[in-house]
Amino acid sequence: MAHLPLPTIIAPGVGLLRAENPSEMTLDGTNSYLLFDPTCTELTARTPAVLIDPGPDLEAHLHALAAFDIQLVLITHRHADHTGGIDTLHRLTGAPVRARLEEHCREAEIFEDLEVIEAAGIEVQVVFTPGHTSDSVCFIRRGETSHLFTGDTVLGRGTTILEHPDGTLADYLASLQRLLAMPDMALHPAHGEQHEVSHPLLQNYLAHRESRLDQVRAALDKLGKAGADVEPAQLLELVYPDLDARLVGAASRSLEAQLHYLGLNP
Repeated sequence: MAHLPLPTIIAPGVGLLRAENPSEMTLDGTNSYLLFDPTCTELTARTPAVLIDPGPDLEAHLHALAAFDIQLVLITHRHADHTGGIDTLHRLTGAPVRARLEEHCREAEIFEDLEVIEAAGIEVQVVFTPGHTSDSVCFIRRGETSHLFTGDTVLGRGTTILEHPDGTLADYLASLQRLLAMPDMALHPAHGEQHEVSHPLLQNYLAHRESRLDQVRAALDKLGKAGADVEPAQLLELVYPDLDARLVGAASRSLEAQLHYLGLNP
């Protein structure tokens, strides 16, 4: 296949290849990351690498990834824009695939929380971070300089959805606090821009969630709704004014998660 896209080296030992699947939910597209020995001066077809998220089932993207010596594939969570390419990439490379859910694993075991995986000459730690979905995980490429890969738990810009009831706000807030308790390091999301440090973005995400909860409480007071009879649709205009119509479903799920957190949507 001619003219395959090439990864961009964004840090020593970190290559980025973005899938061509932009949308209101995926921003510029899904970021697939190739991790390799940071002492290597370049990423070549012979460089052993660990891949985070093959992305969607897009031929050019998957063939571009398969041009490298991928020895292991790691999955951040179950959504199709991250997992759709699993079978094609596994067929092309033979690389085992690991995830938190068995249905996404290929010739490998499911993750254990905080386990350290050694492959392709590097170490990657798995950190369970449920909230966006129940199976969401982040990865830390350990070394002299560590790097945090957040999947959809933290995006490069904007905020992520909580896919309630699978994802809960209580889990999500705990996951953000868990990441914030770790050392500050470069943050690499599955969608959007890269960040040189993680703590400011994590703190902003926590502040945003607290602000949303205050907005929901104020909207409930305005509507005179103090019990379990409130529906997310009744709150949409008050909590999300000028909402893009394409995001109504995502905002409704986040409202469901917020109401559940407040004990109003069991």
